[in-house]
Amino acid sequence: MSRAWRSNGALRRRVVWWVGPVALVASAVFIWSSLDARVLARTWSAALDEPLGLAAAVGAYALAFGARGWVWTRVTPGLSLGHALSAIHVSLGANHVLPLRLGEVVRVTSVVRRTGMSLASATASTAMLRASDVLAVVGLVAVMGPRLAEDLVGGWGWWLLVPAGALWSGGLWWLRRLDAFDGVARAVPLVLGVAIAAWLLESVVLWQAARWAGLDVAWGDAILVTAVTIVAQVVAMAPAGIGTYEAAASAAFIAAGFDAAPALAAALTAHAIKTVYSLSTGGVALFVPSPGAFGRLRLPQQAARAETRQVPVNADDPVVLFMPAHNEEASIGGVIERVPRRVAGHRVLCLVIDDGSDDRTAARALSAGAEVLSESRNRGLGFAVRRGLREGVARNACAVAFCDADGEYAPEELERMLAPILRGEADYVVGSRLRGSITRMLPHRRLGNVILTLMLRFIARRPVSDGQSGYRAFSREAAADAEIVHDFNYAQVLTLDLIAKGYRCAEVPITYGFRETGKSFVRLGRYLRHVLPAIHAELNPDRAPKTSPRPRAG
Repeated sequence: MSRAWRSNGALRRRVVWWVGPVALVASAVFIWSSLDARVLARTWSAALDEPLGLAAAVGAYALAFGARGWVWTRVTPGLSLGHALSAIHVSLGANHVLPLRLGEVVRVTSVVRRTGMSLASATASTAMLRASDVLAVVGLVAVMGPRLAEDLVGGWGWWLLVPAGALWSGGLWWLRRLDAFDGVARAVPLVLGVAIAAWLLESVVLWQAARWAGLDVAWGDAILVTAVTIVAQVVAMAPAGIGTYEAAASAAFIAAGFDAAPALAAALTAHAIKTVYSLSTGGVALFVPSPGAFGRLRLPQQAARAETRQVPVNADDPVVLFMPAHNEEASIGGVIERVPRRVAGHRVLCLVIDDGSDDRTAARALSAGAEVLSESRNRGLGFAVRRGLREGVARNACAVAFCDADGEYAPEELERMLAPILRGEADYVVGSRLRGSITRMLPHRRLGNVILTLMLRFIARRPVSDGQSGYRAFSREAAADAEIVHDFNYAQVLTLDLIAKGYRCAEVPITYGFRETGKSFVRLGRYLRHVLPAIHAELNPDRAPKTSPRPRAG
C-alpha cells in the first residue's frame, strides 16, 4: 500500500483535496452542536454597535501582518514592502480556502513569480520567519500559562520547539549561504521581537471579541488564549483551521474560568473577523501591486523609450500598402483599383498577402495590378500582417500601411493615414471608425467594438477610440520593430507592443462601410479565446515559454 501511495501522485492529490471538505463538514457539525445562537447574536450585535472597537481589532490584526512584511524586507534586501505584504496576504487568503496550511506554499510561489526572487531565497526566508512565529507563540505560552497549555494541548505541544527550532536554524543557515543578508545573524533579535509583537497585536482581536461576548477578559488572558489556539492549529486540516480554532479557543477560555457559551461565541466572532480580513485582503493582493499573481494586467505607466529615433526618408522611397486576404475574390479587384498611385509625392506599392485562399483571390489581385504573395495554407490574420510588415520593410518603404481587402475601408484615404507619419508627428497611426463616418455597422459588432476598445484603453493607459480598426499605418522603424505574438489576430497586441516600446501613436478619423460580400472570420467566443491569452502574453513577455519565441515583423 505504501509503495502505491508513493508512486500514485494523482491519488495523493485527490486525498489532500478531500481532506479539506471532510474536515470542514466535521468542524461545522461540531460548532453547530455546541453553539448557543442567542449568545452569538448578542455578541455580533455588540460588535456592530461598537464600530471603533471593531476597527481597532481589524487595525491591530492588519498591523501584525504589516510588521511581518516589514521584517521580511529586512531579511531579504531587494524585496519591496508592497510585494512582501502582497505575498503574505495571498498566503493568508489561501490558508482560508485550502486545507493543511497549503497557503505557505502559495506565499513562496507568489513572491518568486512576482518579484524574480530566487526560489531558494524565498523558501529560506519564509521558513525562518514562519519558524520564528512558532517559536514566539510557544514562548508566550511558556511564559504566560505553561500549565494551562499542558492541560489543553498535552505535553506534545512543547515538542513543537524541536521542528520549529530546526526549521529556524536551517532557514538562517540557508540565508547566510545564499548571501541573501550580510548581517543575518544581527537580524535574529529583530525577527524574534517582531514575531512576538505580531502575536500580541493579533490577540487584540480575541480580546475585543471576548468583551463583546460579555467575558471580563484581561489582555494577558487574551494573549494566552491566542497563543494556545495558534499552537493547536499547527495540526489543523480544515481550511482556515475552522473547528480547531474554535475548539482550542473555547477550551482555553473555559480552563481560565469562563462560561462555555460566550467563550465559543467569542472564538467564532474573532475567527469570523480574521476570515473576512484574510479573504478580502488576499483577493486584493492577487492583483496589487503590479505585477499581480496572474501577471501584469496593464502596461507600465511610462513607455519604454522616452523618444523615438527618426529614420531619414528619401523622395524615392515608396509607400507600401498591403492587404491580407483570404477568399476575397468578389471584392479584392475593386479595392485594389481604388488604391492611389502616389501619396505625398511617394509612389505606392500595393501588395496582397494571399493567406491560403482556395478561390480566385490571387488571380483577381494580379489582374488588378497588385503584387501577390501567397501562402500554401491559411495561417491566420496575425501571420498575414506580420508578413506584410516584413515585406514593406524589405522594400525600403518610408511608411507601411494595411487595410482589409473586403471593401470595408477606403484605400483612397491612404494619404490621410500616412500624413502624421510623413510629417514626423507619429510612428503608428490607427484609422478610427468611431471618430469618423460609419455608413453601416451591425449593432452587435458596434457593441463589441466599444467593449473591446474600453478594455484596450484600460490596459494601454491611452485614450484609444477604436481598438479593432483594420486600417493602420507605420513608420519604417515601427514596422521593423513591431511584434505580433500570435497568428490569429493582430489588433490589440500590435497596439500594446508599440506603445510599450515607446512609439508615438495617433488616430485619424476614417470612413467605414460594412462588407457587402464574403464572410467575416470573427466570432466572439473564438475571438476572445485566442485574443485574451495573447494580450496576457504581450503584457508578460517574461512568462512566455522559452521554446516559443515571440514572432517579429522584421
